[in-house]
Amino acid sequence: MRISLSYFTALLILALPFTHVWADDDDAKYQEAKEVFQKAGASGTYFDKSYGYALLPTIGKGGVGVGAAHGSGRVYKGGVYVGDTSMTQLSIGWQLGAQAYSQIIFFQDKRAFDEFTSGNFEFGAGASAVAITAGASASTSTAGGSTTGISGGKNDASTAGGYSKGVAVFTVAKGGLMYEATISGQKFSYKPKQ
Repeated sequence: MRISLSYFTALLILALPFTHVWADDDDAKYQEAKEVFQKAGASGTYFDKSYGYALLPTIGKGGVGVGAAHGSGRVYKGGVYVGDTSMTQLSIGWQLGAQAYSQIIFFQDKRAFDEFTSGNFEFGAGASAVAITAGASASTSTAGGSTTGISGGKNDASTAGGYSKGVAVFTVAKGGLMYEATISGQKFSYKPKQ
């Protein structure tokens, strides 16, 4: 019981720096995040060939053994904002640190888009994103292959990847350091724009 309380306390302490970014919901943050993905590596080519996408400008993640992540975003179909999404992730295993990152999920077709917007979407075990930051050394793509994500800056990234089960996921680190960077276990909710 004492160890569990220690983990929970440490997690709260690590998460505190991200509480202000979780509340960020202004248009400028979405536009800035979109521009980063448009200019960074292969993710930019997906805007023209995808059915839609979900953009989460800031996800805060922290953990000491037990980890948690949360972020909110918007869902777009054909470039038009159609709804809101939020993501939560709980994980147990070797992890240490805290970080903030942006994430984009491209939907290859209507089926993938409809699956996500059903309101009960989750990435299964082994799912991971292509990291397009200067701090990334190597990552596993959503297509299952290995790719490099080393670059001089977030706008100069060289990435590769493709759709897997109708989705392609890219991340850009915003700050912090964390060992453990998978997207497995991320659960998304969806609410249509009112």
